[in-house]
Amino acid sequence: MTTTSRVSNETQLIQAAEAAAKSAANTSASSGSSSGSSGSTTSALSSLANNYTTFLSLLTTQLQHQDPSSPMNTDTFTSELAQFAGVEQQVETNSKLSSLISLNESSQMTDSTALVGQKATASTTTLPLQNSSASLSFSGTSGATVAIAVANSAGTIVKDVVATATNGTNTWTWDGTDNNGNKLADGAYNVSVQTINSTGTTSNVPFTVTGTITGVQKGASDMELEMGSATIPMSNVTNISSGTKSSTGASSASS
Repeated sequence: MTTTSRVSNETQLIQAAEAAAKSAANTSASSGSSSGSSGSTTSALSSLANNYTTFLSLLTTQLQHQDPSSPMNTDTFTSELAQFAGVEQQVETNSKLSSLISLNESSQMTDSTALVGQKATASTTTLPLQNSSASLSFSGTSGATVAIAVANSAGTIVKDVVATATNGTNTWTWDGTDNNGNKLADGAYNVSVQTINSTGTTSNVPFTVTGTITGVQKGASDMELEMGSATIPMSNVTNISSGTKSSTGASSASS
């Protein structure tokens, strides 16, 4: 491969990695953290009560003005009363189920506090920078060219590197400095890893990030681990260990 071709491929690769990192940042910003709708049951009961009161008012008005010689059939009213009772029971059941779920989540929170201080590995584009250090790992092929791009929460690229992978597990460690050598604040960043084949086609490289658990919180639909100011859903976590990261069989990707 000529020098010009190699430079062209690296430029294309960096651009693909930067675009993916920006996209991840935009997705994180738009998703945010949604609050639970704990008041939905109360709202449903209030609406049911209002409808029931209106129904009774209409019923009594119709009964007062019915033709005595041709009284109304009460079967329909009886059926509607039974439906109201059934709906009320369903709402109450949902309310009790929500309480049980809340108690279960509280129990999970209590159990999860034991994870604080341990190392967690997760499959996510969120890269936690803690104490000016962050790391990710990916499986590579010897000689393959990869680009790693890091974006801040605003979607601005702060760091990008091109590396030559080795066969097996590769680990890239970031010291928290940007492309100009400035030290960045700890926090949640977004990262992408891309590679390019012989035909010039870029593709995502699956990777995992590693960080220290500093807390546990209840998310919109899942328990979340806190790694500094970064939050990662528990469902994305692939491994938790109390010791330091093992380097057995791993090789670092150098920039």
